[in-house]
Order: sequence, then structure tokens, then C-alpha cells
Amino acid sequence: MADRDDVVRIARSLPEVVVEEDGDRYALSVPRGGKHKGIAWTWMERVEPGRPRVPNPAVLAVRVENGSEKEMLLAAGPDVFFTEPHYNGFPAVLVRLAAIGADELAELITDGWRCQAPRGLVREFDRRRDA
Repeated sequence: MADRDDVVRIARSLPEVVVEEDGDRYALSVPRGGKHKGIAWTWMERVEPGRPRVPNPAVLAVRVENGSEKEMLLAAGPDVFFTEPHYNGFPAVLVRLAAIGADELAELITDGWRCQAPRGLVREFDRRRDA
């Protein structure tokens, strides 16, 4: 079972990740090309139709490489991963933190980081990790 502390700890273990926190909301990003590219963020749930979305800190949205990876995760772990119409066509899955272990979450967030981080930074990270 993972929680917000695990998410932040994992994020801070990755090079150049920025963690922005604001109450129940938080977001992880990495600078690339003069912009910050999102890796993971608190799910903003539509609780009532026509009303603003509200943060659901029990669920993390995580960037994935592509639609195929998204579909694979959704099929492999429906108790852990899900999506909603807001994310149709967007490469991200929603993760129930209470249903995922910290090691699996670390792999997922690291893969999200790999999708968004500058290629040179990823190569350097892999070189250090393999050394």
C-alpha cells in the first residue's frame, strides 16, 4: 500500500524532478525544453456534474509512454489502475494508491519520468544506475 509520502520520496529520488504541493494537491514534473512536463499529479475528480473537480489524494494520475502501455496496465490491474473520459486519448493512468505497493509505484513513476525527461538526463541516470 503506497501513500503520498511514497510518491514524494520516489519523485525526489529522480533527477531534476520538481514537486509542487498545495494542500491536498500535488504534482511532479521535470523541466524539458524550457517547460515543465508532468509526470504525475493528484487526480481531480468530478464529484458532481457541472461542478468544479476536486482533488482526490487517494488517486494519482501517472504519465505513461503511449496508449498501448495504458491499455496494458488497465487490463493487467483493474483493481489498481483505471481511467475516466477526461483521460481518453491521453497517455496517463489513474492509480489507486491503497492498491499498489511502493516498489511497483516507483517503477511506474520512474517510467513516467523517462517519458518526460530530456533524453540526455535519462541516459545519464541509466549510466549511474547500471554502474
